[in-house]
Amino acid sequence: MFSDYKISRLVRVIGYVIVSITFVFLINNYLNYWVDWPGVKKLFASYGLFGFEKLKNPISNSLLIYSLCQLSFYIISILLIILFVFKTPNQTLNKDAEILSSLSAYIIRSAFWAVFIIGLIDLLISFLATEKLLSVIFNEQMHLNLISPPFRIKFIHLPLIFLSMILGYFTRTTGFIWLAILVVFAEFTIVITRFIFSYEQAFMGDLVRFWYGALFLFASAHALIHEGHVRVDVLYTNFSDKVRAWSNTIGSFFLGIPLCLTIIFLGMSSKASIINSPLLSFEVTQQGSSGLYVKYLMAAFLAIFALSMLTQFTSYFMKNSFKIISNS
Repeated sequence: MFSDYKISRLVRVIGYVIVSITFVFLINNYLNYWVDWPGVKKLFASYGLFGFEKLKNPISNSLLIYSLCQLSFYIISILLIILFVFKTPNQTLNKDAEILSSLSAYIIRSAFWAVFIIGLIDLLISFLATEKLLSVIFNEQMHLNLISPPFRIKFIHLPLIFLSMILGYFTRTTGFIWLAILVVFAEFTIVITRFIFSYEQAFMGDLVRFWYGALFLFASAHALIHEGHVRVDVLYTNFSDKVRAWSNTIGSFFLGIPLCLTIIFLGMSSKASIINSPLLSFEVTQQGSSGLYVKYLMAAFLAIFALSMLTQFTSYFMKNSFKIISNS
């Protein structure tokens, strides 16, 4: 029989490996489709390994080095996790759960600041473009740049995302209440301008959809840890604490975590996949310069949702495993 200590250590390794492998996958996804590295799948396909059909033209030796580097990222991350777990034998699963929960909260905070700041800045630019004020304020070249999706995304959105990551690190509130208020205020503004001033533009509706989608998807992980999700069952409320812990552990490991992994792996499996495609093409709304240039970010909402929920489900899995082991 395994001792409680060995079981706890195994759970720690499993939990951290799940999260680390996911982050490595996201890094490799960027290297595959933005930097044109060959990827791990092509490495396996070159030699017909693990069920991959062997390529007629295997990757060259120069590209093989990149594939091996990407494969090594997975191996190194797993080894580092095992080393960390063995170097911290006295750290409890509860503490590990708090670490992952804090990571999930940081992802959500950064995402909140990103949608808030980008929404306002893009709203201002689209308003100026719609009212023909960009050409008055800026020269012709800058005017053309600001209505060009690649320029606006690379030189305005991306710096704002990095700024949001810094703000997410130094702030401690997730901002859902403020985001909900902003959605109501934006919708109220649309009603006032439409029915009183007979003024409505595409960017106004885009902003509401942008913030509304972020509110629901980003708040999911936060609601999970605070028991905010509605449980549609009549059994859980009558369970003992131990049975509840078992229910949460099994549900997180066999339902929650696989669902999030499925969203990430299928949504980012190729250039044409549902998350990668809009990000690679800088997809924007059909309204052009009169709308917000954020449609590609709404595809990224799915990845942020899945990543934050995966981290939180793993935290939930470790937290409830700790309860089971403590009561055994």
